[in-house]
Amino acid sequence: MSYLWIALGSAIGGVGRYWCSQVAVRLFGDAFPWGTILVNVVGSLIIGFVATLMAPDGRLLSLPHAREFLMIGVLGGYTTFSAFSLQTLSLARESHYLPAIINVFLSVSLCLAAVWLGHAIAAAITR
Repeated sequence: MSYLWIALGSAIGGVGRYWCSQVAVRLFGDAFPWGTILVNVVGSLIIGFVATLMAPDGRLLSLPHAREFLMIGVLGGYTTFSAFSLQTLSLARESHYLPAIINVFLSVSLCLAAVWLGHAIAAAITR
């Protein structure tokens, strides 16, 4: 049954990723991978929040398979580390070294900050 919930969550996350990326392209253009950064930061924020809130000592008691559905399925389908890696390589191969470096720096630092913030918010709610 876990596989079914994860597959369903992955489909939902994939559609959400596509929608969010398209919104970012419309707002900022496609010269820089803002959509991927946005998706990864939002996904990191949510996974930090969900992991803390639904932990065994967390505030939210989860239904069977709910944590797998959200964290592995929805957020696994939503976040785009593979797209980040490919876009960074493409920037570097096209000799756009500064944008490639900026993409790595922003993606890693903002996602780490977002996962910490999600954890901190859920920890505050849990107290």
